[in-house]
Amino acid sequence: MSLPGQRVQPQRYTVLPRTLTFLTRPGQVLLMCIPPGRGAWAGLYNGLGGHIEQGEDPLTSARREVSEETGLSPEHLRLSGVVLVDTGSKPGIGLYVYTGELPDGIVRSGPEGSAEWVNTADLDHLPLVEDLPVLLDRILSLKPDTAAFSAVYSYDAQGRLGIHFGE
Repeated sequence: MSLPGQRVQPQRYTVLPRTLTFLTRPGQVLLMCIPPGRGAWAGLYNGLGGHIEQGEDPLTSARREVSEETGLSPEHLRLSGVVLVDTGSKPGIGLYVYTGELPDGIVRSGPEGSAEWVNTADLDHLPLVEDLPVLLDRILSLKPDTAAFSAVYSYDAQGRLGIHFGE
């Protein structure tokens, strides 16, 4: 099916849309510890997020994912970055990164993992998903009036992650 004004070209690079959200409060960030048996990232800490459902906009997806994974309902989320993850084949991943402040609220955990408030001073001592040290450094240094960043993740022949921010 062809849509008016939209030239769908299957030979072009395609992406799966996802969200990743980081909630903060003074000196802390809310991270998800992924439980055993949940794939390559089991036992590692990551932000909150997941796939954007068909017909869903990224902000609604971010709110839904945070609610599903923690029981929290943050009202004010801000698009802080967009990351294209070049997996080396089709499809890649289009990642919408959101941030928000949440001074209080009872966090519950679920099948996706254990949501935990982590002291930012302790981040160097936690097992984090491989891009998180660089990504969190960028996120935690954002000012309220800073424009959203853009980045590309790619992997070399040895499977090492490279992160390149647009300037």
